[in-house]
Amino acid sequence: MSKILEAPLSLKADVWTHFGFKAKEGNQGIDKTNAICKHCQASIRYTGNTTNLRTHLQRHHADKLASPQPKKTRDPTQTTLDNTTSKLPSNSVRAQKITESVVHYICKGLCPYSVVENTGFRFMINTLDPRYVIPTRSYMTDKAVPRMYDKVKDNVKSALSSAPRVALTCDGWTSRATEAFVTITCHYVNEEWELMSHVLQTRAMHESHTGSNIAELLKAALEEWDLVSKDPAIVTDNAANMSVAAELAGMLHFRCFAHTLNLASQRALKLPAVARLLGRVRRISTFFKRSTTASHVLRQKQKLLELPEHKLITDVVTRWNSAHDMLERFLEQQPAVSAALLSNELRKTEKEVCTLCESDITSAEEIVDAMKPMKIATLVMSKESSPTLSVVAPLHAQLIQDFQESRADSEIVKEIKAAICQDLSKRYMDQQKETMYVCSALDPRFKALPFLPDDEREEIYLRITAEARRIQELFQEEAEVIPGEEDNHVEDKDDIPASPPPKKKKDLCCLADLLGSTYSAGPKVRHRTTQAQAEEEMSRYKEAPPLSLAEGSPLSWWKEHQNEYPLMSRLAKVYLCIPGTSVSSERVFSKAGDIVTAQRSVLSSKHVDQLLFLNKNLKS
Repeated sequence: MSKILEAPLSLKADVWTHFGFKAKEGNQGIDKTNAICKHCQASIRYTGNTTNLRTHLQRHHADKLASPQPKKTRDPTQTTLDNTTSKLPSNSVRAQKITESVVHYICKGLCPYSVVENTGFRFMINTLDPRYVIPTRSYMTDKAVPRMYDKVKDNVKSALSSAPRVALTCDGWTSRATEAFVTITCHYVNEEWELMSHVLQTRAMHESHTGSNIAELLKAALEEWDLVSKDPAIVTDNAANMSVAAELAGMLHFRCFAHTLNLASQRALKLPAVARLLGRVRRISTFFKRSTTASHVLRQKQKLLELPEHKLITDVVTRWNSAHDMLERFLEQQPAVSAALLSNELRKTEKEVCTLCESDITSAEEIVDAMKPMKIATLVMSKESSPTLSVVAPLHAQLIQDFQESRADSEIVKEIKAAICQDLSKRYMDQQKETMYVCSALDPRFKALPFLPDDEREEIYLRITAEARRIQELFQEEAEVIPGEEDNHVEDKDDIPASPPPKKKKDLCCLADLLGSTYSAGPKVRHRTTQAQAEEEMSRYKEAPPLSLAEGSPLSWWKEHQNEYPLMSRLAKVYLCIPGTSVSSERVFSKAGDIVTAQRSVLSSKHVDQLLFLNKNLKS
């Protein structure tokens, strides 16, 4: 016997005490076409009125009509109409919270606004809370998302206001709709010694990407975000227009080290002998990638030769390390590749696909070994969660050293080393190098600066000491303004006679009036005291054990030792916020480029800006 479900509470007639309904097939709600008698299980046609039901009771269960009718109770498993008819007001706390969650879902997932019209999405929301009225697409576009944007923007501005210094990264990208954008990201060290990053804005660039146009964009961003007084530095790629833009905007400019590594490596890969070898290996990798039969045979040979069952790699033009990976993988699988090409299934002669000779294999091995330092440096810059400028000078110096020519080098290795050395050596100017050295000296991992001559190293230490002293003096001057303002305020308000001060205090004031010009602690004494403190901190800092490269973060070290080095720790926040790469901006592109797709083609540049801003700045 199937279960009889209670009639919904909206059916209030007393006859429903004796009748219920069956569930629809698959338990998808209740079937109201027939009412079921609870006494005899009879099925009575129900058309919206209770006449048929009362007639059945009078004919067959008259004794039940005379008995007291128990109060109808709700079946906890039953879905009632009450739940769906009582909707949440749009201004209720619950509704607003759900709307904010929908905005969060759209922005963090970079979903199109039309998701609120999606049948599956609406079903999910209705299941979670049937009382919630899902906003329209236009409401999300014009009100909900902009409201969240304004709220988060205020929070970001507030956080930036307390930063001692900020650094920007800036890069251009193109959407799938071929519209050009420029994204600006901001970096700073907060009070908890955490390196923070915020995407500030994404602007469409319809005009030419000249240095002057980008400079105007940068200056407008600094004004909008109140960053002019933060002595902002900027990190961009090596494009000439970016260098011009930074200069016109009056910002200290650094080239993205990851981009620098890529350019130097690409120069080596374009050497005729290297390019020819890469072309031959690429041909083999492409053949096995496109042929399912060849891939199957290769896997069989890998098992037979007990080689790792790895697929061959085809390089990507924009990523030099993919060429290194392609060569490395080919060398790993070279025995299996040769066996597969000569198998009966493929019936390929080596000359048809593989035109490599023994000397080519040797050259490939030499290229892989020679380029290994560049690959490691690239991985450091791309995989480290927050590679700051402090790591650039040590890496740069080590690479220059690694790529010095040696007698044992083959001709192709000599060409590679010369090309990379020449390219790396021209990328940084003297002013940039000096700031990079200061950043490295303030990083407890690299503070010894072993890559510098003794005289240059001491000059960097002296500069740090002088800057630490200057920051401390500015800090003291700002702190002294407050007491002075309070004293003046008290004197102006002193209209009511006050009790005379104690005699001892009056005597001290007289003593100060008489001898103050001779014995007061004047600016020169304070200057010397601050200088001595800065020198003493620098001396202790140099003698302290360096932080292990594998041990931890330089910012964590400064957080732990900030009380030991109060002057230098302030300076560390100023320099260690500068990133060594603009990859943080470029990582936005992988998501940003997907925003303006077919289903989002109606998005304005303003909406793209808001979506990317919230995507990166909304807390999960």
